[in-house]
Amino acid sequence: MSDKPVIMVVDDEIANIELIAAVLEEDYEIIFARSGEQAIDIARKAMPDLILLDVVMPGLDGYETCRRIKQDPDLADVPVIFTTGLDAVEDEVRGLAAGAIDYVTKPVQPVALRRRVSNHIDLKQMRDRLANLALIDPLTGLGNRRMLENLLQNEVARLMPLNGWLSVILVDIDFFKQYNDMYGHPAGDQCLVQVASRLNAAMRRDGDRCMRYGGEEFACVLPGADPAGALQVAEQILQEFQALAIPHAGSRVADVVTISGGVVSRRCGPGLPVSFWIEHADKLLYESKRLGRNRVTSRTIEGA
Repeated sequence: MSDKPVIMVVDDEIANIELIAAVLEEDYEIIFARSGEQAIDIARKAMPDLILLDVVMPGLDGYETCRRIKQDPDLADVPVIFTTGLDAVEDEVRGLAAGAIDYVTKPVQPVALRRRVSNHIDLKQMRDRLANLALIDPLTGLGNRRMLENLLQNEVARLMPLNGWLSVILVDIDFFKQYNDMYGHPAGDQCLVQVASRLNAAMRRDGDRCMRYGGEEFACVLPGADPAGALQVAEQILQEFQALAIPHAGSRVADVVTISGGVVSRRCGPGLPVSFWIEHADKLLYESKRLGRNRVTSRTIEGA
């Protein structure tokens, strides 16, 4: 698969598509659509990096197509450049009001088109990098709490029509404050990195993800995992941490770093907030702590 940015060209005239493709194909992967309806359908599947959109088309015109693209949460951030023979100021204003980021008149000038496309691709890639950084914990490299919330929201929406299982494991390092006090914060940071690495390695199925929830807490999201499967993952994590044998002289339960965990499983149903899983996993985590730590507590929540 090409690593080039993907440009979608939307025009009802194949000659216009071929002309634009010839100008851009050296630096970009080109896909195309010949109507507004087709453009929206293809864009949802291909997720292009930029859309070059003709204004005058049969059926949905470019203005309405752009408006619908910008109303779609998955496509709203894709920049749209109008390409059209209309050159009146009011046409350009109308295009910008519909959500386009730029306006190129026909006949297309190759040098100008390449420069405008390059500028907007660079801006989008910068925005994407900043957005990704906002979702990553800088110490461990795992997703952060914001990514966790986004992931849960997406998985609940995906699994709800299937009445599918969703399990969450919330993990806390036992007596981590004492670890920091005894070994120092740099050693504490290194411990967190080792814990994150081991948890991430335990996510062996496609779709399973581990994120840093905050402080010394981590959350593992297991889409499609039933209660038995989720508990098996949690118990395996517990055993692996005992085998990891990071010294912890300040612990009251062992002479190595241990963890406590809470595991909640439920079928996804309507009306459930994404906070449901975290709240229940958190209660179970604290039950593990109350019972002496270095253990996991699990519960299946009945529902539709």
